[in-house]
Amino acid sequence: MENNENIFKRFLNIRGMKKVLMVTLGLVVLCMAFSFINPTFHSNRNISNLLRQIAPILIIGLGQSFVLITGNIDLSIGSVVGMSCMISATLMTKGMSPFMAVVITLFICVLTGLINGVLVSGIKIPPFIATLGTMTVARGVAQIVNNNYNTDAIGESVQGFRNLFYYGKFLGIYKGVWIAIAMFIVLAIILSKTKFGRHVYAVGSNEEAAKFSGINVLFVTTLVYIISAICAGIVGLMMTATSGIGTMDAGTMYEMYAVAASVIGGVSTLGGQGILFGTVIGAGIWGVLQNGLQFAGAPVAIRNIVIGIIVVASVMLDVVIRKEKPLKK
Repeated sequence: MENNENIFKRFLNIRGMKKVLMVTLGLVVLCMAFSFINPTFHSNRNISNLLRQIAPILIIGLGQSFVLITGNIDLSIGSVVGMSCMISATLMTKGMSPFMAVVITLFICVLTGLINGVLVSGIKIPPFIATLGTMTVARGVAQIVNNNYNTDAIGESVQGFRNLFYYGKFLGIYKGVWIAIAMFIVLAIILSKTKFGRHVYAVGSNEEAAKFSGINVLFVTTLVYIISAICAGIVGLMMTATSGIGTMDAGTMYEMYAVAASVIGGVSTLGGQGILFGTVIGAGIWGVLQNGLQFAGAPVAIRNIVIGIIVVASVMLDVVIRKEKPLKK
């Protein structure tokens, strides 16, 4: 009995776990409420589509979570989604194989993350300003790659690409959802079980102390921005597969969605705290609110207002809790 109690206490003492349990309870309550309002909400068809809607938000939320835990932010993430969408679609409409189009697209996304990391940690430009600049540049690249036009349809010859990132299913679940699950598992292991993951938390908790302890802050910060950019690039590929064309405004507001998934799930905007399972729950709450309010007949404006209020409330709660902790010592 005592062993079980000790295990439970250790579980609760995991960094950020208590808040994750709170938001998980909130997700359950939301699902029950929307199911009561409209029984169609919990139909197999809607749940399947809901998971597919949540997948891209979860993926960009995972990337943003890494950045937030280091005490930074990535505002370029939505524009990188659009850049990825346009570059991949343009290359495929020009006859390039989907494999090479994906490789080139993700390579350019990695370069964007590298630039963000160097600007923030190497040149010491505030992350808000640095990523605001790369956000504008990435959106410009999205517009210029096809001469300021959306692309033509990528065609039936790349149906395998579209099946992988959107239409295809495996064990009855859309492959896009499996991609999100795989990315969560890999990134969660990196964050919780590796030296690099410990360094991510250390940089977010106290950057100066991390430097004195021998941590390469430039390397850690740059790598988390690269992870964020790769996540955004994959979401861009999903959007190409979804629509079958490249659209210059793809990814608009996705930086907001990424932050929402992260902070609702308990990742601190002040750095040094949060777990990726919380981001899963945060993305789930975002998706359920969007989907459930739609079933309830709420207009898009109301949905956006509700989610915006929840994000602000989550950040306020985090700030209050973090300020009160030193007083208890």
